[in-house]
Amino acid sequence: QVKLVESGGGLVQAGGSLRLSCAAPDLAFTSYGMGWFRQVPGKDREFVAAISSGRTNTYYADSVKGRFTISEDVAKSTVYLQMNSLKPEDTAVYYCAAEYNLRDAVTLSPDAMDFWGKGTLVTVSS
Repeated sequence: QVKLVESGGGLVQAGGSLRLSCAAPDLAFTSYGMGWFRQVPGKDREFVAAISSGRTNTYYADSVKGRFTISEDVAKSTVYLQMNSLKPEDTAVYYCAAEYNLRDAVTLSPDAMDFWGKGTLVTVSS
C-alpha cells in the first residue's frame, strides 16, 4: 500500500507563509506526477499545483499563481508546496496526490490521481 504523508499545515495570519511537505517513500517517485489539491467543507476538491512525472513542468491554479511554488527532492521522495502571501480564502485541507504517468505529464484532476494522502489543515486568519 503506497502511503503519501503530508505535513506542515497550521494556523497562519493573512500575508504569512507555510511550506507543506508530502513524503512518498514507497513510490517509484519519478514514475508519478505529483499534485496538491485542497478542499473546504461543502465544496469539491480543487486543483492547486502539480509537477509532471519527468519533473520538467509545473502547473498552478490561477488563484495561487505567483504565490505558491511546487518543488521536489527526488532523493527524499518528497514534494513541497511553498505558500506565500496567504489569504483567508486559502483556508482548506490540503491533499497530496500521485498519478502514475510515464509521459512526463500530469493530469490536473483529482479523478485521475492514483494515491492520496490524508490531508493537512491550513487555516489563514484575517
